[in-house]
Amino acid sequence: MTVDSMVALVAAHPWVAEARLTPGGAITVRPEPAATLAGPEPGPLLREHLDHWSEVYDWVYQEAVGRHSDDLDLSGWRASDTGQPLPIEHMREWLACTVGLVLAQRPRRVLEIGCGTGLLAHRLHPHLHGYVGTDVAQTAVQRLGDADLPRTAFVQAAAHETGTARVRAAMDGAFGRAVAPDCVLLNSVTQCFPGLGYLAEVLRQALAVVADGGTVIVGDIRHSDLLTAHFTWLEQARDPGLGGTDLRNRVRAAIVADEELSFSPRAVAAVLAAGDRPVRVSLHARTMEQDTELTRYRYDLVLHVGAGSSKVSAPVRTIPWSEQLGAALAETLRAASADEPIVVSGIPNALLNDVPTAVTPHALRHAVRELDAAVLLDPEDPRLLAVAAPAAGGLLTVEDLVGSGSQIGPEAHEPLAGFVRRRLPEVLRDHLRRQAPGTRPPRIVVADDSDDRGTR
Repeated sequence: MTVDSMVALVAAHPWVAEARLTPGGAITVRPEPAATLAGPEPGPLLREHLDHWSEVYDWVYQEAVGRHSDDLDLSGWRASDTGQPLPIEHMREWLACTVGLVLAQRPRRVLEIGCGTGLLAHRLHPHLHGYVGTDVAQTAVQRLGDADLPRTAFVQAAAHETGTARVRAAMDGAFGRAVAPDCVLLNSVTQCFPGLGYLAEVLRQALAVVADGGTVIVGDIRHSDLLTAHFTWLEQARDPGLGGTDLRNRVRAAIVADEELSFSPRAVAAVLAAGDRPVRVSLHARTMEQDTELTRYRYDLVLHVGAGSSKVSAPVRTIPWSEQLGAALAETLRAASADEPIVVSGIPNALLNDVPTAVTPHALRHAVRELDAAVLLDPEDPRLLAVAAPAAGGLLTVEDLVGSGSQIGPEAHEPLAGFVRRRLPEVLRDHLRRQAPGTRPPRIVVADDSDDRGTR
């Protein structure tokens, strides 16, 4: 078979928009946009990415390495720098912080997308009228269903399948017929998403299903503005003597190879701005005591949805951290009232800033533990913290977030492009072998500018 014939065969594949022979004898291809479409039904290449993670987690949950008890299955929870399981007490505090954030919204009916082994389900359901959990891993869904937790239902479904009949049937059983959840929860699941297009589709469905006045909580998000800091920390932990150009090159290569999604709040703001429901947003710091990647480089988003999303109508008084120094933070915040909400801003995070005025998120949480207050992330710079009292005083508008950020990092790191660069040539080489047995396929590469985000 001639090279031109092979190019024509590759170009005819439904996942290919264009194929051409390039100098050196390689076939360069551009993916067909429909192959990486995010929704409402994922394209085939994006679906393969989702299936990969489904298979990974189903295997992890079957192996159950890290299953300490029915309500504490930490399978898959390992430190990126050492590969060792994260400390149990740290994970217990991680759970307590997440449960506290959810219950602070006073939900009655929770739909959790990506419930995993049920770490949150076991702790939330006693406080709720109803709970529904979905997950792609059949092993997890089966095990949780067998646990027979009161007022719960579990169904196998991907994150983009919130609107399907089987999920609606589970909600009807747990909440009542046609009753909407007042909280949709996605915790520590977005890192498995292929890109912003898929995130947008999942959020659109979550916002469509949640009750007016409810919340959509996206928790344990990897912050893209901290990606370089994160991977620098990881590489130095693995090789303490690494520095200079070698360190920078290693970090760049690690980020390129990273297979998990990271994104900033401004990426979510773009999704919310395109929606038709009023939403206000709060950005929460992770406040565990132990210094790990879960505390340093992740954050939580709470989307307050509907006409009642603005719980504080009075103007918010902002106090710079520099003016607060030397005064008792709790006393300052205790003076706050519904008539004058207070936000103390510009607090250097001691986990990420080596300055005398820095303080850890955990220390701030401890300082305001008896108050209606929240430890927040600065929308302009994730290396800075803020404290709002009352907690609702920290709500931001979508306009506050659009264009926010100091541009210390990218809006997002999306693994889909890397997956396509690896997977599509494999598919096309197999295609050539089937169409022309005995043919030795040439090298096939995906065009560098084919970073398709899977948007609709």
